[in-house]
Amino acid sequence: MQPYDDKDSCMQALTLPHSLEPAPDMTVSTALAAAITPEAQDIQPPLGQILLARGYIGEADVAKALSFQSTFGGIMGGILVRIGAVSEDAVLEGLSAQLGIDIMSNERMPQDPAIYVATLQASGIDTDWWVDQAALAWAGDAGVINCISRDPLKPSLQEALISAFPDKQIQWWLIRNRDLEFMIDLVRREISSAGKDYEGDVALLRELAEEAPVVELVSNAMAQAVGEAASDIHVEPREHEFDIRYRIDGVLQSRLTLPRSRFDAVASRIKLISGLDIAERRLPQDGRIGMRISGKDLDIRVSCLPGVFGESIVMRLLMKEHKQFSLAKIGMAPDHLETFGKLAQEPYGIILVTGPTGSGKSTTLKATLEHIKDGKRKIITVEDPVEYNIPGVTQVQTKADIGYTFGRALRSILRQDPDVIMIGEIRDLETAQIAVQASLTGHMVFSTLHTNDSLSAFTRLIDMGLEPFLVASSVREVMAQRLVRRLCVHCKAPHAPSLAVREKCEGLNKNFPGLFKGEPQWLEARGCPKCQHTGYRGRLGIYEVAVLNDEVADMVLHQRPMHELQQAVRKHGFRDLMEDGLLKVWQGETSVEEIIRVAGQTGIESD
Repeated sequence: MQPYDDKDSCMQALTLPHSLEPAPDMTVSTALAAAITPEAQDIQPPLGQILLARGYIGEADVAKALSFQSTFGGIMGGILVRIGAVSEDAVLEGLSAQLGIDIMSNERMPQDPAIYVATLQASGIDTDWWVDQAALAWAGDAGVINCISRDPLKPSLQEALISAFPDKQIQWWLIRNRDLEFMIDLVRREISSAGKDYEGDVALLRELAEEAPVVELVSNAMAQAVGEAASDIHVEPREHEFDIRYRIDGVLQSRLTLPRSRFDAVASRIKLISGLDIAERRLPQDGRIGMRISGKDLDIRVSCLPGVFGESIVMRLLMKEHKQFSLAKIGMAPDHLETFGKLAQEPYGIILVTGPTGSGKSTTLKATLEHIKDGKRKIITVEDPVEYNIPGVTQVQTKADIGYTFGRALRSILRQDPDVIMIGEIRDLETAQIAVQASLTGHMVFSTLHTNDSLSAFTRLIDMGLEPFLVASSVREVMAQRLVRRLCVHCKAPHAPSLAVREKCEGLNKNFPGLFKGEPQWLEARGCPKCQHTGYRGRLGIYEVAVLNDEVADMVLHQRPMHELQQAVRKHGFRDLMEDGLLKVWQGETSVEEIIRVAGQTGIESD
């Protein structure tokens, strides 16, 4: 069974995904004798025969592996794993039986990388060489040096160990590749940090961050993002480059790709101006920048997250200037606007706005507070963070790091004699209980919740631990929302949608005759220079509004199934996100493709 059946091939199978090139005298070398126990130095069955005997593989697997080996080369153990014939653990068991070397589990290995570094430094050989060889060693009991490596039969590695520790017993172990790679990565970081002159490194990073080209690059990226009305800037490193991308109208768009060699300077510049530790690259950090760009005052939230190729940096751009928001201008249909606006004026109860992050919930709540603000009521908000400043409203920002949580802030707010309370988000049972208590004692409470649709909010609150009767008696209305992109007015063009879409809209026209007025304006995105060739510019909301009348409240109290709730609310003019989106399509404000992207397919297809 050549080359499968010869002894050298068996020896080469020790490491799984990497091939070995044994020295000609490998079978008689001192290093090899030191690596394998005396019992294993006798002729042992080939690895393939061992795996066959143990039932891990079949003859067909052997034939396939031999064919692969004759064409591409490589070692039998690694090939068997690569073609999916056997697991790495099974190959290690076979090698252990063949070579007489035990398997080292991750649990038995030292977890402190400094232990490995100390032993490698004691060898008198540069620690970087050991890492390059993918080899680690640590001192055990009775003067034994334990060794693990990707290639423990490599003659140069064996000779280096014997030379470095001539009076020590060398004990080799087999190990899973993933465990070895994980520990080597920890040791590499330990080597790079141990004994390092951090002040010199910080000085170098600071010097790079203050170079004119770097300062100009970061400033221009921010200015361009503001000019294009981006909400976020993403700086994302890759292996050989890094990308700068903007989130515009909810969609990421690439703007610049630069060599990876410039990333450290750019990252250090962003950290420097946001008050972060420029020497810390292993832990997440959060900071903020206050600056004026293109004549606008901005509050920029910075988040750094360590990744494989470096830190991913995201900057959230928030305008400090007061913006006038109106419920009538955020995309609400007339029936939704009337229902939501009327209930928002009620003296007590809870109104919830639901949706994922970035769906416009904070903007809707700000517009709601602007709508009800009349100077006669005390309005207090609790937020994390405060994204928009609202004149005439007392706004409180929580600080979890000092224990000033939503729950603690709300308990204090209730002693401030408020009429209206806005809670940035109901995150836990404590916050939910205080919100319910406030609503039942004569306060109007607005808040947000993370659910996929409006009706799921009831289930979510009950799952948090609220009693169903408290949910049914306190919640007045739940509105789910998403943001879709508006068609660019300069390049939108007529386009007939699919038959399924037209039939769906015709059915909605019968159910909501006052909304689907006139002839439909079927349009699609084309793209032009004014919209960066995306076909869209700006955003509007799509909504679903569920009001708790007596029937729905009773169903919530008795925790009726979701489909029964849907049937009940549909009796009173309820439509879901997709249906409200199709209304915006009918009116020519967005496209079918955009509604499907945001709200899902739900039985309609686009051409």
